[in-house]
Amino acid sequence: MSDALKICVMLGGSSCERDVSLRSGTAVAEALRYLGYQVVELDPVDGKFELSSDIDLVFLALHGTFGEDGTVQNELDHLGVPYTGCSAEVSRLAFNKINTKRICEKHGLITAKDKVIKDADSKLPIGLSLPLVLKPTMQGSSIGLEFVETACAWPNALRNAMKYGGPVMVEEKVVGREITVGILGGESLPIVEIIPKQGDYDYANKYTAGATDYVCPAQFNESLTRRIKTAAESSLMALGGGDCARVDFIVRDDGEPVLLEVNTLPGMTSTSLLPRAAKEAGLNFFELCQRLVELALNPVNQLTQTESIRNGTEN
Repeated sequence: MSDALKICVMLGGSSCERDVSLRSGTAVAEALRYLGYQVVELDPVDGKFELSSDIDLVFLALHGTFGEDGTVQNELDHLGVPYTGCSAEVSRLAFNKINTKRICEKHGLITAKDKVIKDADSKLPIGLSLPLVLKPTMQGSSIGLEFVETACAWPNALRNAMKYGGPVMVEEKVVGREITVGILGGESLPIVEIIPKQGDYDYANKYTAGATDYVCPAQFNESLTRRIKTAAESSLMALGGGDCARVDFIVRDDGEPVLLEVNTLPGMTSTSLLPRAAKEAGLNFFELCQRLVELALNPVNQLTQTESIRNGTEN
């Protein structure tokens, strides 16, 4: 089958996550060539692209806007070309952190208390207790993430977060163990615990080699492991399901997994967590890429825009 398929790896793009996307795409392209596929690489740096008519599949390694927000998926749907990851509608819903939280809350998932801020000059929100976490609602890879420990740090943190586009979601910081759960073909992979050596799990700690320790599988008892995995699977299904995702949580001391976000296009770099979890499950990087190709050609059921409107999840 590999000899007959020509795969386009989309990488790079123009988002704030371009560097990570280039690394993901380069690693994927090398793996696919090793597997025997015909591979071309395409960098839609200006948000525009043209596919040759002989492309059988697009392997998406585009992180951030355009690649993760449903835009490129929608264009590929119109072209009738299959692609890796989640559908256009699921991608659109999940990329917006407000959508993700509100939909998942309706399905019984626990999330941090929050307020949405639209003005860069807004005062410290009433009703939330310090410390706080500020998140641009339409960014990934911890881009624009800010932590506020004291009231005097609020104005500068808000301005920094707003640089990446508003609105900004402000959450009470949840204390506990930070973890992530990869989902592949509807099934959870081993849990990864994330332990920064210094500070919080921000962009620098996420992408600097050696800055963070990872434990896989995370050391939870069997009951809590199943509870966390069920919460991860339920979070993705609440948004409409998909072939592949990574769901992030903080597990409180009482054992409650608190949902942070759902990532529909997980990183595929040497430090990325989905490949790490897949390896623990017995899939090396080449096998993971092969599995993603197979899922793209035979996708699991995913939410469409029409179904989104009918089910009341349209924002």
